[in-house]
Amino acid sequence: MESKRAFTLVEMLVVIAIIAILAALLMPSLFKAKGQAKRTTCLDNLHQISVAIQLYAGANGDFLPSEPDTYAHVHHPGTNDFPLFYKSLVKTYVGLQGPSSPQDKLFACPADTFFYYPDDFDYTNLGLHESPSSDYSSYGYNGLGGSTNEPPAIPSQTNPTGLFGWKLAAIGNPTKTLLLADYPAFWPFSWHDPQPGSGETYFPMEFSNAMNMVSFADGHSSYTKIYWNPDIYFSTCLYDPPAGYDYKWSGN
Repeated sequence: MESKRAFTLVEMLVVIAIIAILAALLMPSLFKAKGQAKRTTCLDNLHQISVAIQLYAGANGDFLPSEPDTYAHVHHPGTNDFPLFYKSLVKTYVGLQGPSSPQDKLFACPADTFFYYPDDFDYTNLGLHESPSSDYSSYGYNGLGGSTNEPPAIPSQTNPTGLFGWKLAAIGNPTKTLLLADYPAFWPFSWHDPQPGSGETYFPMEFSNAMNMVSFADGHSSYTKIYWNPDIYFSTCLYDPPAGYDYKWSGN
């Protein structure tokens, strides 16, 4: 009777090493595919929400969202609330009724797993869309001009940024003017390409060319880099980027 030959220890170690090498080769591809899937979901979310904003404008004399007091039941309108109030105005156009909640999946970026509190920029490992302070939304509206506090003057910015009070048809370059963006685009950091900040300010998460999902006034969406200059101001949405970038915050 023939005896069965078992793996030797050396053979077993070789097999394990081969499996480990194959896994190491496959992991970057798997992470890349997973990241692409999240960005695809974001593109779809942003497109649908942009359509809702356009429908809202169509029902309100072509005016884009500009009623921040509707957000007061969540958080009193203030300096950092201009990206957030829009959801309460447009959500019925995507079939959402009643109070906002973490179950509003259309407003949840799948990469949104952490954020920095706007008041003190402390890190938390909860998603922004899980927080009532954001009206359970990962996405911010280019609504500067709707704050109770005036934004600081930026000498290099000749046109005011933000679309608060604007008519959709009045936007000069809708293919480049931002309508919505991942909330990190306003500060900036990134959920889709997280990395350490520059260390140039006391906000450790900030870095220039942070990659974020954005949508534009004409309805298209893309994955783009956001310009940040620490010598100007910590918030990116107060100034348009220099030449070479594919977006702007001003409607002119």
